Amino acid sequence: MRIGRIDINPARNPAVLDTGLWDENAAVGIVAAADAAYWRALGGALRAGQPLPRCPQLVAHGGSAAQSRGAWYVLASLSDDQYVLLEIGAPGGASVLGAPVAEFETAAGRVAAYRTDAATLDRYGQCINPTKVPKALGATPRLGIGVRMTTAVWPAVYEAMGRSRFAANSIQNSVRELELLDNILAGRAPEAIYYPGFGTVQAGHTGSTFEGLWVYGVLEALKSDRTFSYGADADHIKVASGAEGMARAKQVLDAARYYTFYTLDVSGVLDYHALRADSASAAETLLSARIAAPRDRADVLAWHMEKRQIAGFAYAPDAATVGRLVGKYWASFDAAQAMTDHIRRLKNGRAFDLEFAIDERTAEIATGDCITTSDEVVFVLLELQRRGVPVTHLAPNFGVEKSVDYRIADGLAGLEARVRQQHRIAESFGVMLDFHSGDDLSATTRRVIGRATDGRNHFKISPMPQILFAETLRDLEPELFRRWWDETMAYARREAAGGSAFAAECVREFEAVATQPSPSDIIFHNFGFAFVGQRDAAGQYVNREALYSLPQRLYDEYRKRITSYLCGLAQDLFGAAGAK
Repeated sequence: MRIGRIDINPARNPAVLDTGLWDENAAVGIVAAADAAYWRALGGALRAGQPLPRCPQLVAHGGSAAQSRGAWYVLASLSDDQYVLLEIGAPGGASVLGAPVAEFETAAGRVAAYRTDAATLDRYGQCINPTKVPKALGATPRLGIGVRMTTAVWPAVYEAMGRSRFAANSIQNSVRELELLDNILAGRAPEAIYYPGFGTVQAGHTGSTFEGLWVYGVLEALKSDRTFSYGADADHIKVASGAEGMARAKQVLDAARYYTFYTLDVSGVLDYHALRADSASAAETLLSARIAAPRDRADVLAWHMEKRQIAGFAYAPDAATVGRLVGKYWASFDAAQAMTDHIRRLKNGRAFDLEFAIDERTAEIATGDCITTSDEVVFVLLELQRRGVPVTHLAPNFGVEKSVDYRIADGLAGLEARVRQQHRIAESFGVMLDFHSGDDLSATTRRVIGRATDGRNHFKISPMPQILFAETLRDLEPELFRRWWDETMAYARREAAGGSAFAAECVREFEAVATQPSPSDIIFHNFGFAFVGQRDAAGQYVNREALYSLPQRLYDEYRKRITSYLCGLAQDLFGAAGAK
């Protein structure tokens, strides 16, 4: 169907629109076609707490059922893959859900059908069924699960959470992976983003939108028979310098207004060279450059030079050290404060989790050369505390790199000691440590993190659920996988020809050792993401629908693989201490 300026089948392109109801007339006709016997059986089952009946037109999901103000509410999947919220037995009048799209008199009494857009689902969660919607979880240990494959992966995510009793941000993608709904509907060509050393990346490469990911993640949670603790993470919101960068970040926050977790990636405004100031005078120059007013400088020095013992760590920086730390971080604090003020206005008193992410780096600095020290952790948390920024999570640079296991010179013993100390410091501030890019860490390394944090950590993954999808596709639908792999190789070759040294190295490495294309080879691991949400110059999706129109046996097999993988992660990272 034509929506805005694009042609799209919403049922085969989930997590794009900010609603599960896009053809109200068709939906009303489907609900009206259910017979009296069905409504009588549904009403009786709701009242008795029994499994809900089915009919050819719709499936009411018992896991979403809730009673409020004399009526029953339940989410229903329709035969055309749309969703409605049903209100059964209410006497009529104004509803917290707004105006219904239709009302019927049935054998179960009055039935009203409501939209499943973001605003309505939010009201449903806040006013009717708060146990089934995303929440701010504070210091709850959890996985952060990147859901690039949306409705293909969520059933396994929620099954694993129920089976192994762990919490998760089960709605999570980054600003690089998601697009704004307005851009999609306007048919705008995707923005090409250049990453130094890597090459060009198409913005929004999952094909999902911030708005749509939240809606469909909530719909999938409502369909589950289980109740669990979950949040929604607008991940890696880039905090850029200048008015334009700030405006872009606030636009993303507006689109993610219903999310419960906000990751402010401030790495782009950090001065990584400031810590290398080699004299007290150079450090003083940095301090003066960042903080112009003498009185403000004096206040900052007094605050940070006060000697403290924090979780057994002695924090006593001199003026030169404070100057260097101010030089590196000051712009990030100012930007984060402005972003936090905007989030507070959007949330209007509702709780939210806030992460200050300093784990990424600029291309010219190696990961091992900018590992976050404990002094930096204390400095950052003290300054955020001084400013009243309600940070709940901190993501230092622990030396974790994409595509490889931990390989910094200090080894796993050094990692464990550093994580343990910084975990204790963070906990003394009421803050939890976050670990990003955890997909490629071995079980041994994950267990080190679990031990060092006593099972109290937030561990994020993103590519692996998509790579497992590709493995399942290779095994059960090899022709489509080969098309995906061929386009991936073509993408890597284009970037190599365009000057990307990383792409050229990946191509050479594959050609030297590989015999058969595989989701685990270096080419696919680093460049396979682009295929899924690829759009053409007119903003139309190219490949996405094919991945959501596959035989059910493939999705069933994928569900088994993802469930096993996530349960294993939870055991490594949380063990008994992290069980929820």
